[in-house]
Amino acid sequence: MVRLLWLTLCDPFPTTNGQFLYSAGLIGAVAKAGARVTVLGLRRPPEESQTHGQPGIEWCLSEDRPPNRARCFVSRFPPFALRTYVPDLRAALETQLRSTLWDAVVLDSFTVAWALPRLVRYRKTHGGMRLAYLAQNNETAAARHLSRTEHNWRRYVRLLQTGKTRLIERQLVGHADLVTADAPEDCLYLSGLAAGRSVLFVPPGYEADRTRDRVIDESVPRRAVIVGSFDWPLKRASLEAFLAIAEPRFARSGIELHVIGRTEPSYVEELRVRFRSVRFTGTVPEVRSHMANARIGLVVDLVGGFKLKSLDYVFGGLPIFGIDGAVPGLGFKNGEYMRLFRNHDQLARAVVDAMDDLDTLNRMQRAAFDLCRSRFEWDTIGQRLLQAIREGGNTGPGLAEYSHASVAE
Repeated sequence: MVRLLWLTLCDPFPTTNGQFLYSAGLIGAVAKAGARVTVLGLRRPPEESQTHGQPGIEWCLSEDRPPNRARCFVSRFPPFALRTYVPDLRAALETQLRSTLWDAVVLDSFTVAWALPRLVRYRKTHGGMRLAYLAQNNETAAARHLSRTEHNWRRYVRLLQTGKTRLIERQLVGHADLVTADAPEDCLYLSGLAAGRSVLFVPPGYEADRTRDRVIDESVPRRAVIVGSFDWPLKRASLEAFLAIAEPRFARSGIELHVIGRTEPSYVEELRVRFRSVRFTGTVPEVRSHMANARIGLVVDLVGGFKLKSLDYVFGGLPIFGIDGAVPGLGFKNGEYMRLFRNHDQLARAVVDAMDDLDTLNRMQRAAFDLCRSRFEWDTIGQRLLQAIREGGNTGPGLAEYSHASVAE
């Protein structure tokens, strides 16, 4: 029985965004594959908490506290890497390291990077312990994009944080026995930080219902949808930039645009005032009915990382239009399974042009479904990830390794 200590941002249940879905899926999958997993993270607010009953998983959740801004500024870690740096979680980590001989410790996302120095020291006296870093983004690129949304002195602060982020990403890759990412492009980026060392591509699984025989016809509203969570500043910036371009163009063409997903109610109200012809639903119990009444699913993000909403689109029978580089990991050929564009202006124009081309939309969504129907299975992903953790990166068949060296060959 493999004993895993798993550090993550917070209790991923309920799975209200992509990060929570990915973390919850991986934790459950490796436990089902035979590991005993102890999870350290922050406790969600009482109104969001759920009861856990998964076999093989112990949840040790700590109280969240506001970050110390002065400490974040002077620390060598950027603020995002200190998101879980709270007294209760630090104490819980020390307790677990003293009480159990772990086979491996997993750093699930950049939000727990502050623990790296302590774990490196621990490994020196526990030679059999392996350290895994599961990246969920190219954090340096995200920090750089975010800096471009700021002005005056705030931009210089963001640029400072970008430099810190790149340094910590390099240290994570350098010290971990196994490094994974949820998109091939991020695998190549992280490999480049470690002189070409291979990084394992670990896509998410998909558990929801799958709709194979959907037909987009004249009865379906001339509507595009954007599905996702909008709590992250960079996602908000991408959304607002697209809406500023697309709203007037869609309105002139009689195209409806619905934005569906979790975010703060105050932010929803702000968007409703700014973009009056767009419908913002905020959090909804389920998204499948909203997708069933649309012709196109949009991905307007300006940064990469696997988008779980893209699987909602594929298995909900909705053709994907998005920004080039923002929908990695599906293995789709542009133009055949999805349509990708260099910027928001081109994307908005393409939606207008394609909205009534029902034959093309149906061909795209069926081809995408058929390509993905036997992929993205959590059981298989969990088995192979656990094998990679055991072997320190030797994956065996099924999960791909990416490196700059392999691409050059």
